[in-house]
Amino acid sequence: MASFIIEGGHRLAGEICPQGAKNEALEVICATLLTAEPVRIKNLPDIADVNHQIGLLKDLGVKVTAHAPGDFTFQADEVDVAYAQSDEFLARCTKLRGSVMLIGPLIARFGRAVVARPGGDKIGRRRLDTHFLGIQKLGAKFDYDLARGVYDIQATRLCGTYMLLDEASVTGTANIIMAAVMATGTTTIYNAACEPYIQQLCHLLNRMGAKISGIASNLLTIVGVGSLHGAAHAVLPDMIEVGSFIGMAAMVGDGIRIKHVGFDNLGIIPYTFGRLGVQVIRNGDDIFVPRHEHYEIESFLDGSFMTLSDAPWPGLTPDLLSVLLVVATQAKGTVLIHQKMFESRLFFVDKLIDMGAQIILCDPHRAVVVGHDHQIRLRGGRMTSPDIRAGIALLIAAMSAEGVSRISNIEQIDRGYENIESRLSALGACIKRVEE
Repeated sequence: MASFIIEGGHRLAGEICPQGAKNEALEVICATLLTAEPVRIKNLPDIADVNHQIGLLKDLGVKVTAHAPGDFTFQADEVDVAYAQSDEFLARCTKLRGSVMLIGPLIARFGRAVVARPGGDKIGRRRLDTHFLGIQKLGAKFDYDLARGVYDIQATRLCGTYMLLDEASVTGTANIIMAAVMATGTTTIYNAACEPYIQQLCHLLNRMGAKISGIASNLLTIVGVGSLHGAAHAVLPDMIEVGSFIGMAAMVGDGIRIKHVGFDNLGIIPYTFGRLGVQVIRNGDDIFVPRHEHYEIESFLDGSFMTLSDAPWPGLTPDLLSVLLVVATQAKGTVLIHQKMFESRLFFVDKLIDMGAQIILCDPHRAVVVGHDHQIRLRGGRMTSPDIRAGIALLIAAMSAEGVSRISNIEQIDRGYENIESRLSALGACIKRVEE
């Protein structure tokens, strides 16, 4: 176990470049299982979750060649399908939620997958119904092995069909797409997730020979093909990290430029920070956030106070609500943060309250934040990171706080943010990693 020791009050200035998108990386790595030919992927982030996913493919016999940092070629020409059904492999899969996206490629190419309940953030119920129901509609059969506690999924042949998803699940949509690309006939997926991660997965699959149309919409049409071939792909900048850096710049920045952000794929993120009064200036594909002596939360046109809530793309990603909440603690005004999609993601606010933030946790989904307008600084303290996004939010709070803070369980932050203490220290932060 490791912790961060953060000395608050240091102003940040300079330039920083976001890593590759974690969520996209987990999807496209799994897609390499769909062909025996080499697939080269660039801009993969060097983070725990991605490295674990790459490790799972290596365990299955996939040849992984590293060309440079973040640049890998995957060749799945000798996959050990029997090992994919072993208790040892399933135990490793339970440590990473992204492992669930192995189901689609394994079923599509090899006709069988065994899955245990995957791990990941403890942010409430994250059901797999969408994955299972979609793949069942394609013709797969599910058996539950009570003794092993795993699902055994088999299909001699997958057949295209129409389906209306019960929710626009990102990983569920990814799994169904990867299962459908080699199914017989045409698959139509309505209420599909359409995040940039899904768009990127579809573009990669089309370069591999798939026939997917409707990309960027919630209605995808997939005409099955007999096989896929090799291709090359570059992962987008991580929009969640971009948003995290915007939040840091607003709270403790003396002028920060965020380089090569993939602005056209940020969606509503810059606008949402603008609703908190944060100035986000576009400069080509860069973002500049100037120093903010104060920033004021907007009101709605009828005079009621602002509400920020998450929604499927192109709505606001739930992964940034924790950061927005922390930024609001030093704004002028009041905002309601409504986390609709997960019921445990706001439980870290008690740590912010201990630091002096004015927050009312109404229920597991809603919190009201009354901003200090930089009149009262947060106080340093001891805290534990419960998940990736709460962890980075607490780190931002600690950097803005008076005194020294200690954040434990930073392995959660490492799952989503590459070498974060060194990159922020280069901007002027005072963060030290210590082993417990």
